[in-house]
Amino acid sequence: MVQHGEWFKSSLSQDGGGCVEARFTQEGVEVRDSKNPGGPKLGFTNSEWDAFLGGVALGEFTGA
Repeated sequence: MVQHGEWFKSSLSQDGGGCVEARFTQEGVEVRDSKNPGGPKLGFTNSEWDAFLGGVALGEFTGA
């Protein structure tokens, strides 16, 4: 189980690849480049993150 505030990668990510990491915060979710952990982060509110996950589940980002 991922702890609140702890950075994590998808279990599907490949070692050494260009992956993103995410962490849950009080405000929502932050995302960063795993190769540049000190670099910029994108922040999303809980409702924005829920909308994104809903779109993924519906296949809205398949590029078709």
